[in-house]
Amino acid sequence: MRIVVVHDGFFEGVISFHRGDGWLQPLRLKADEIPLHLEAFVAQASCPSGCRLRFATTSRSVALDVEPDTAEGVRRFDLTTDEALLATADLPPGAGRVRFDGLPDGWKTLEIWLPPQRAVRIRALGVEDGADLEPSPDRRPRWVTYGSSITHCNGAHSPSRTWPAVAARRRGMNLTSLGYSGQCHLDPLVAMMIRDRAADFVSLKVGINMVGGSVSPRTFRPLLVGMVRIIREKHPTTPLAVVSPILSPPREGTPGATGMTLRMMREELETAVARLRACGDANVHYISGLDLLGEDLVATCLPDLLHPNGDGYEIMGRNFAEKVMDRLGVAPRP
Repeated sequence: MRIVVVHDGFFEGVISFHRGDGWLQPLRLKADEIPLHLEAFVAQASCPSGCRLRFATTSRSVALDVEPDTAEGVRRFDLTTDEALLATADLPPGAGRVRFDGLPDGWKTLEIWLPPQRAVRIRALGVEDGADLEPSPDRRPRWVTYGSSITHCNGAHSPSRTWPAVAARRRGMNLTSLGYSGQCHLDPLVAMMIRDRAADFVSLKVGINMVGGSVSPRTFRPLLVGMVRIIREKHPTTPLAVVSPILSPPREGTPGATGMTLRMMREELETAVARLRACGDANVHYISGLDLLGEDLVATCLPDLLHPNGDGYEIMGRNFAEKVMDRLGVAPRP
């Protein structure tokens, strides 16, 4: 195969990079701000959920070379073109190449989605001898979404089947997924990062990480309003959806350490959006998380009564495309 060294222009859904000897590691935070974040946040932002390489090629076979990882468990990679999932490849511990064969003839634009569970260091792409390959920047509308482990989606069937990836592929959006397992606490630095990112649509799926005690009835609504106002400094009219938690039966009516329940959080988020709209923000919208995954799916899709399983994430993605994107008119139907 012919080896092509990758550079920044091959990546989508990435905020910045770690750079080493012949490799790039995608990050979902600003590298120069790492010392300002808590270590737990940095660990999750180093996992490339939603990050992908995007390129056009004439090759019928494509390989991706990465730094070997000896941690337990396979790393799973997806190859897609537009909405279609072409192949999934598993990389066992210690291996450094995934390969996709049997691709169509002629030019095609492809994306390789990286595993969300842990950091990946990318070295190169490989194509058939004599084949062409070049970056293919994504010109589709840009969507930035923020959330918790339920947006990070470690339990998805594969990287392109997280709920944000499903929604983005169904509606032709260029996704940046800022889901951080356990770390969605309305951090001001994240608000500033979203503010500084090009976006045609922004969604904030918030609440579940905070119900245990990081916010109170006094602080939750002001923190959400503050995040929206920071984002509005550079996105004054961009459609912005505030999405409340999906169903979690043990947390619906049982207060956390500071007295918050999920029912209270939904009320506070709905009130915050109503107040923002009353103050002139006509393009901020409240969406109930129960519209994405509610009581009818608990038995089949919510095994731990908190995180969806792989099927649940795909249902959430389809529901988000139909009940949020279509409703707000942020992406045309295919």
